[in-house]
Amino acid sequence: MSAGFSMRVLVVQNFDSEGLGQIGAALVEAGADIDLRRPYCGEMLPQVSDAHDAMVVLGGAQNALDDEICPYFPELLDLTRDFAGKDRAVLGICLGSQLVARAFGGENRIGGASEFGWHKVSLTPAAKADPVLAALPENFPIFEWHDDTFVLPENAVRLAGNEVAENQAFRIGRAVYGFQFHFEADRPMVRDWSASFASLIAERHPDWIDRLDDEMARHGSDADAAGLAIARAWVATI
Repeated sequence: MSAGFSMRVLVVQNFDSEGLGQIGAALVEAGADIDLRRPYCGEMLPQVSDAHDAMVVLGGAQNALDDEICPYFPELLDLTRDFAGKDRAVLGICLGSQLVARAFGGENRIGGASEFGWHKVSLTPAAKADPVLAALPENFPIFEWHDDTFVLPENAVRLAGNEVAENQAFRIGRAVYGFQFHFEADRPMVRDWSASFASLIAERHPDWIDRLDDEMARHGSDADAAGLAIARAWVATI
Protein backbone atom coordinates (compact mmCIF):
# COMPACT_ATOMS: atom_id res chain seq x y z
CA MET A 1 0.00 0.00 0.00
CA SER A 2 1.58 3.27 -1.06
CA ALA A 3 1.89 6.30 1.23
CA GLY A 4 -1.19 8.47 1.10
CA PHE A 5 -3.37 5.71 -0.36
CA SER A 6 -6.83 5.68 1.22
CA MET A 7 -8.73 2.51 0.41
CA ARG A 8 -12.48 2.34 -0.09
CA VAL A 9 -13.95 -1.08 0.61
CA LEU A 10 -17.40 -2.26 -0.43
CA VAL A 11 -18.97 -4.56 2.17
CA VAL A 12 -21.96 -6.64 1.08
CA GLN A 13 -24.00 -7.82 4.06
CA ASN A 14 -26.44 -10.65 3.31
CA PHE A 15 -28.14 -11.23 6.67
CA ASP A 16 -28.89 -9.44 9.94
CA SER A 17 -26.14 -9.65 12.61
CA GLU A 18 -23.56 -10.87 10.05
CA GLY A 19 -20.96 -8.17 10.66
CA LEU A 20 -17.31 -7.62 9.80
CA GLY A 21 -15.85 -8.63 13.16
CA GLN A 22 -12.07 -8.96 12.92
CA ILE A 23 -12.10 -7.92 9.25
CA GLY A 24 -13.55 -4.62 10.40
CA ALA A 25 -10.81 -4.25 12.99
CA ALA A 26 -8.13 -4.81 10.33
CA LEU A 27 -9.80 -2.34 7.95
CA VAL A 28 -10.01 0.32 10.66
CA GLU A 29 -6.33 -0.20 11.47
CA ALA A 30 -5.56 0.42 7.79
CA GLY A 31 -7.65 3.59 7.70
CA ALA A 32 -10.15 2.17 5.22
CA ASP A 33 -13.39 3.85 4.21
CA ILE A 34 -16.11 1.18 4.55
CA ASP A 35 -19.11 1.36 2.21
CA LEU A 36 -21.71 -1.03 3.68
CA ARG A 37 -24.54 -2.23 1.45
CA ARG A 38 -27.44 -4.48 2.53
CA PRO A 39 -29.04 -5.66 -0.70
CA TYR A 40 -31.23 -8.15 1.19
CA CYS A 41 -32.94 -5.03 2.58
CA GLY A 42 -33.31 -3.53 -0.88
CA GLU A 43 -30.17 -1.39 -0.92
CA MET A 44 -28.55 -1.08 -4.33
CA LEU A 45 -25.20 -2.58 -5.29
CA PRO A 46 -22.84 -0.62 -7.51
CA GLN A 47 -22.87 -1.72 -11.13
CA VAL A 48 -19.07 -1.85 -11.40
CA SER A 49 -16.06 -1.86 -9.11
CA ASP A 50 -14.59 1.46 -10.22
CA ALA A 51 -15.40 3.41 -7.02
CA HIS A 52 -13.93 0.76 -4.69
CA ASP A 53 -10.54 -0.82 -4.10
CA ALA A 54 -11.86 -4.09 -2.64
CA MET A 55 -15.04 -5.97 -1.78
CA VAL A 56 -16.05 -8.16 1.17
CA VAL A 57 -19.06 -10.49 0.80
CA LEU A 58 -20.32 -11.71 4.17
CA GLY A 59 -22.27 -14.79 5.22
CA GLY A 60 -25.94 -15.57 5.69
CA ALA A 61 -28.52 -18.28 6.23
CA GLN A 62 -29.36 -18.48 2.53
CA ASN A 63 -27.68 -20.89 0.17
CA ALA A 64 -25.62 -19.69 -2.77
CA LEU A 65 -28.30 -20.70 -5.30
CA ASP A 66 -31.13 -18.81 -3.57
CA ASP A 67 -31.76 -16.37 -6.42
CA GLU A 68 -35.50 -16.44 -5.74
CA ILE A 69 -35.01 -15.32 -2.13
CA CYS A 70 -32.09 -13.05 -3.05
CA PRO A 71 -32.72 -11.77 -6.59
CA TYR A 72 -29.58 -9.62 -6.34
CA PHE A 73 -27.28 -12.68 -6.38
CA PRO A 74 -26.69 -12.70 -10.17
CA GLU A 75 -25.81 -8.98 -10.02
CA LEU A 76 -23.42 -9.70 -7.15
CA LEU A 77 -21.75 -12.47 -9.18
CA ASP A 78 -21.21 -10.03 -12.06
CA LEU A 79 -19.77 -7.47 -9.65
CA THR A 80 -17.42 -10.09 -8.18
CA ARG A 81 -16.09 -10.90 -11.64
CA ASP A 82 -15.69 -7.17 -12.36
CA PHE A 83 -13.57 -6.69 -9.22
CA ALA A 84 -11.43 -9.69 -10.15
CA GLY A 85 -11.04 -8.60 -13.76
CA LYS A 86 -9.69 -5.23 -12.61
CA ASP A 87 -7.28 -6.85 -10.09
CA ARG A 88 -9.21 -5.53 -7.10
CA ALA A 89 -9.20 -7.65 -3.95
CA VAL A 90 -12.29 -9.72 -3.08
CA LEU A 91 -13.03 -11.61 0.13
CA GLY A 92 -15.95 -14.02 0.52
CA ILE A 93 -16.85 -15.48 3.91
CA CYS A 94 -19.05 -18.61 4.30
CA LEU A 95 -22.03 -17.83 2.00
CA GLY A 96 -19.72 -15.23 0.46
CA SER A 97 -17.14 -17.90 -0.36
CA GLN A 98 -19.84 -20.07 -1.92
CA LEU A 99 -20.94 -17.12 -4.07
CA VAL A 100 -17.35 -16.43 -5.14
CA ALA A 101 -17.01 -20.08 -6.12
CA ARG A 102 -20.26 -19.85 -8.10
CA ALA A 103 -19.11 -16.63 -9.81
CA PHE A 104 -16.14 -18.46 -11.31
CA GLY A 105 -17.85 -21.69 -12.32
CA GLY A 106 -17.58 -23.78 -9.15
CA GLU A 107 -20.35 -26.25 -8.34
CA ASN A 108 -22.41 -25.40 -5.25
CA ARG A 109 -23.45 -28.39 -3.16
CA ILE A 110 -26.41 -27.66 -0.91
CA GLY A 111 -26.39 -29.61 2.36
CA GLY A 112 -24.22 -32.51 3.42
CA ALA A 113 -21.40 -30.46 4.95
CA SER A 114 -22.67 -29.27 8.33
CA GLU A 115 -20.31 -27.76 10.88
CA PHE A 116 -21.03 -25.58 13.91
CA GLY A 117 -18.65 -24.31 16.57
CA TRP A 118 -14.87 -24.24 16.66
CA HIS A 119 -13.27 -26.88 14.45
CA LYS A 120 -9.77 -27.52 13.17
CA VAL A 121 -8.78 -26.72 9.62
CA SER A 122 -5.53 -27.67 7.91
CA LEU A 123 -3.57 -25.66 5.39
CA THR A 124 -2.52 -27.17 2.08
CA PRO A 125 1.09 -27.08 0.82
CA ALA A 126 0.06 -24.24 -1.53
CA ALA A 127 -0.87 -22.11 1.49
CA LYS A 128 2.77 -21.97 2.57
CA ALA A 129 3.45 -19.64 -0.36
CA ASP A 130 0.19 -17.70 -0.09
CA PRO A 131 0.47 -14.08 1.09
CA VAL A 132 -2.61 -14.30 3.30
CA LEU A 133 -2.02 -17.70 4.92
CA ALA A 134 1.74 -18.30 4.83
CA ALA A 135 2.27 -17.12 8.42
CA LEU A 136 -0.50 -19.28 9.91
CA PRO A 137 0.10 -22.59 11.70
CA GLU A 138 -0.51 -25.68 9.58
CA ASN A 139 -3.52 -26.58 11.75
CA PHE A 140 -5.65 -24.22 13.80
CA PRO A 141 -9.16 -24.00 15.30
CA ILE A 142 -11.62 -21.55 13.75
CA PHE A 143 -15.35 -20.92 14.03
CA GLU A 144 -17.60 -22.74 11.55
CA TRP A 145 -21.30 -22.41 10.83
CA HIS A 146 -22.46 -23.89 7.53
CA ASP A 147 -24.37 -26.72 5.89
CA ASP A 148 -23.24 -26.28 2.29
CA THR A 149 -20.01 -26.62 0.37
CA PHE A 150 -18.74 -26.34 -3.21
CA VAL A 151 -16.42 -27.77 -5.80
CA LEU A 152 -13.61 -25.35 -6.59
CA PRO A 153 -13.60 -23.39 -9.83
CA GLU A 154 -11.03 -24.74 -12.29
CA ASN A 155 -8.66 -21.80 -11.83
CA ALA A 156 -8.76 -21.78 -8.01
CA VAL A 157 -5.87 -22.65 -5.70
CA ARG A 158 -7.02 -24.77 -2.74
CA LEU A 159 -5.57 -23.38 0.49
CA ALA A 160 -7.29 -25.16 3.40
CA GLY A 161 -9.69 -27.96 4.21
CA ASN A 162 -10.89 -30.45 6.82
CA GLU A 163 -12.79 -33.73 6.98
CA VAL A 164 -16.23 -32.13 6.66
CA ALA A 165 -15.49 -29.63 3.91
CA GLU A 166 -12.53 -30.30 1.65
CA ASN A 167 -12.58 -26.70 0.41
CA GLN A 168 -12.28 -24.38 3.39
CA ALA A 169 -10.21 -21.68 1.71
CA PHE A 170 -9.14 -20.87 -1.84
CA ARG A 171 -7.64 -18.12 -3.96
CA ILE A 172 -8.32 -17.10 -7.54
CA GLY A 173 -5.71 -14.95 -9.25
CA ARG A 174 -3.78 -12.52 -7.08
CA ALA A 175 -6.28 -11.45 -4.45
CA VAL A 176 -9.72 -13.07 -4.78
CA TYR A 177 -10.22 -15.21 -1.67
CA GLY A 178 -12.99 -17.44 -0.37
CA PHE A 179 -13.10 -18.72 3.21
CA GLN A 180 -15.77 -21.22 4.23
CA PHE A 181 -14.89 -20.72 7.90
CA HIS A 182 -15.77 -17.62 9.90
CA PHE A 183 -12.34 -16.22 10.69
CA GLU A 184 -13.99 -12.84 11.31
CA ALA A 185 -15.92 -14.30 14.26
CA ASP A 186 -13.92 -13.63 17.42
CA ARG A 187 -15.17 -14.55 20.88
CA PRO A 188 -17.36 -11.45 21.34
CA MET A 189 -19.01 -12.04 17.97
CA VAL A 190 -19.63 -15.72 18.70
CA ARG A 191 -21.18 -14.78 22.05
CA ASP A 192 -23.37 -12.22 20.27
CA TRP A 193 -24.45 -14.78 17.65
CA SER A 194 -25.18 -17.30 20.40
CA ALA A 195 -27.64 -14.82 21.91
CA SER A 196 -29.04 -13.34 18.67
CA PHE A 197 -29.64 -16.75 17.05
CA ALA A 198 -30.30 -18.69 20.28
CA SER A 199 -33.56 -20.31 19.14
CA LEU A 200 -32.15 -21.23 15.73
CA ILE A 201 -29.03 -22.78 17.28
CA ALA A 202 -31.03 -24.61 19.95
CA GLU A 203 -33.06 -26.47 17.30
CA ARG A 204 -29.96 -28.31 16.15
CA HIS A 205 -27.49 -27.86 19.01
CA PRO A 206 -29.58 -27.77 22.21
CA ASP A 207 -26.51 -28.08 24.44
CA TRP A 208 -24.61 -25.19 22.84
CA ILE A 209 -25.26 -22.60 25.56
CA ASP A 210 -24.10 -25.09 28.21
CA ARG A 211 -20.94 -25.84 26.19
CA LEU A 212 -20.16 -22.32 25.03
CA ASP A 213 -17.87 -21.13 27.82
CA ASP A 214 -15.84 -24.35 27.82
CA GLU A 215 -15.51 -24.39 24.02
CA MET A 216 -14.53 -20.72 24.06
CA ALA A 217 -11.89 -21.32 26.73
CA ARG A 218 -10.41 -24.25 24.80
CA HIS A 219 -10.35 -22.76 21.31
CA GLY A 220 -11.17 -19.05 21.39
CA SER A 221 -7.73 -17.58 21.92
CA ASP A 222 -6.03 -19.55 19.12
CA ALA A 223 -8.98 -19.00 16.77
CA ASP A 224 -9.05 -15.26 17.41
CA ALA A 225 -5.32 -14.97 16.79
CA ALA A 226 -5.55 -16.90 13.53
CA GLY A 227 -8.57 -14.91 12.40
CA LEU A 228 -7.01 -11.52 13.04
CA ALA A 229 -3.81 -12.60 11.27
CA ILE A 230 -5.85 -13.64 8.21
CA ALA A 231 -7.82 -10.39 8.27
CA ARG A 232 -4.71 -8.23 8.44
CA ALA A 233 -2.95 -10.21 5.73
CA TRP A 234 -5.95 -9.96 3.40
CA VAL A 235 -6.24 -6.20 3.96
CA ALA A 236 -2.55 -5.96 2.98
CA THR A 237 -3.45 -7.37 -0.46
CA ILE A 238 -5.65 -4.36 -1.20
